[in-house]
Amino acid sequence: MAVGAAAAKLHLSSAAAAARRPSLLHLAAVAVLCSLSYLLGIWHHGGFSAAPAAGAGAAVSIATAVSCASPTPTVSAGSSSSPSSSSSSAGPLDFAAHHTAEGMEAEAAPRQRAYEACPAKYSEYTPCEDVERSLRFSRDRLVYRERHCPASDAERLRCLVPAPRGYRNPFPWPASRDVAWFANVPHKELTVEKAVQNWIRVDGDKFRFPGGGTMFPRGAGAYIDDIGRIIPLHDGSIRTALDTGCGVASWGAYLLSRNILAMSFAPRDSHEAQVQFALERGVPAMIGVLASNRLTYPARSFDMAHCSRCLIPWQLYDGLYLIEIDRVLRPGGYWILSGPPINWRKHWKGWARTREDLNAEQQAIEKVARSLCWKKVKEENDIAIWQKPTNHIHCKTIRKVIKSPPFCSSQNPDAAWYDKMEACITPLPEVSDLKEVAGGELKKWPERLTAVPPRIASGSIEGVTEEMYVEDTELWKRRVGHYKSVISQFGQKGRYRNLLDMNAKFGGFAAALVDDPVWVMNMVPTVGNSTTLGVIYERGLIGSYQDWCEGMSTYPRTYDLIHADSVFTLYNGRCDMENILLEMDRILRPEGTVIIRDDVDLLVKIKSIADGMRWNSQIVDHEDGPLVREKLLLVVKTYWTLGDNKQ
Repeated sequence: MAVGAAAAKLHLSSAAAAARRPSLLHLAAVAVLCSLSYLLGIWHHGGFSAAPAAGAGAAVSIATAVSCASPTPTVSAGSSSSPSSSSSSAGPLDFAAHHTAEGMEAEAAPRQRAYEACPAKYSEYTPCEDVERSLRFSRDRLVYRERHCPASDAERLRCLVPAPRGYRNPFPWPASRDVAWFANVPHKELTVEKAVQNWIRVDGDKFRFPGGGTMFPRGAGAYIDDIGRIIPLHDGSIRTALDTGCGVASWGAYLLSRNILAMSFAPRDSHEAQVQFALERGVPAMIGVLASNRLTYPARSFDMAHCSRCLIPWQLYDGLYLIEIDRVLRPGGYWILSGPPINWRKHWKGWARTREDLNAEQQAIEKVARSLCWKKVKEENDIAIWQKPTNHIHCKTIRKVIKSPPFCSSQNPDAAWYDKMEACITPLPEVSDLKEVAGGELKKWPERLTAVPPRIASGSIEGVTEEMYVEDTELWKRRVGHYKSVISQFGQKGRYRNLLDMNAKFGGFAAALVDDPVWVMNMVPTVGNSTTLGVIYERGLIGSYQDWCEGMSTYPRTYDLIHADSVFTLYNGRCDMENILLEMDRILRPEGTVIIRDDVDLLVKIKSIADGMRWNSQIVDHEDGPLVREKLLLVVKTYWTLGDNKQ
């Protein structure tokens, strides 16, 4: 019996071993097939990308292969749990800000393709307003201060613009309105030149912005109150404003508490970093100048425009600059002027000009305003305000007597990307009644944000219906909700302030964020349907035209979050993807966030470049699930500064 039992046991052991041998062969075959599938998947989706960095929150690549190791899929927070999900199996990215004080990120693992840091002299580089390049152009009418972008790839930087040593995350809004870190914009020129005007002062390691200005010594708030006693600033009828020659944008900063959104601009000139200070404060601003080109906004954009001693010669060149302001003012909009020559009888000695000279300048400005059919509302103390007519019925009658300036005959009133200004009045849309508002009357804020804009209601935008607009508004509410679910910090007050939408369409992304303490610069690419920028302004939002094959008219480290919806599909074949990504890096703050929506094949290629740009990135599923080809690439720009050799 013992022998038989032993024989039986040996037989069973041999049988078990025999049974295991096919299983091991089977597993080996499966492993080989999985490896081949993985390699084939990577090749199919655009080639091999850089290896991800080690550590929590490091960059991770899209799962292009079938998951063979585990029957249970692993997904990141907020992504789909489907086995075919493209979400990374690594943990979620760290979107939190850390560098309000000293400290550095851990050293990144080597990348397959790394971009070097630019030399220190480029830390405030603005490619299309480069000081050295601008000197090649005419000084006449400040043409040299307009946009002049690199003419060839040889002039383009292929490096990462560094933050200055000691850079810190800006103060959260609303504290940022009044204070900024000195290390972030290390320039004292304005504190000296404008010391008596209370623009800005140095306080240890900080700048403070007392809210003063050349023409508002009692502060921007009191100055705005003076304006509000003349025109209605408090009933929602005025929402969008344009500040020409804005300084550090205190006027725009203090309008925000009144639910008025100002686009502030100033040239890159001898007053170092005016616009950079404005953006550091969390106030909308761009580099810009009234010279020979139209401002980069459509006709009938702004509810009011403002100049406080902005030094623009309004009366010269046949009134060309006031004619441009007229183009971008909506029907019934206001133009506000303070500073020379207003109230010259009181200030002429301080301005070091003769009474005759100042009087002649004011009379010339008044004449141009009358020729545009503007009505002078009031001149009180240091402020004068004019109003544009609500339609041109009466103005066209006057043109039979006053021939200059004539009405423009064939120009597209919204064309404003390197289009030249001309000394002719942009005609308002036709109306049938003297009391009718040309182009359609706007609702008061906040109703106008979601009401169907007149440009769409009138059918003036080809191929766009009211139903499409309403659906787009609801779509972006849902999409922004999804963003907040995958980026938990997105919903935290104070984490983000300056946002950029690179392909804004109708402004739905910005509209969905209106209750958050953020503002959005809505850019409408010139290569797409640029007619929608007028809709954005009719909603009470702000933005500009932009060709993303070129640089943006802003300083480095402008935005906390950049949103790019189908931008790379739009520019596919038009210009190098690398150039767009390097420009995004230039204008993104350290530890800033990027959300790129696009086709999965493009995202894999984008990621292969981004992984060499000191970006941590992760591809996650579309809000409608893993079967949609469009995916999201979520990015965090790592913290590094000038002279940091570890990075």
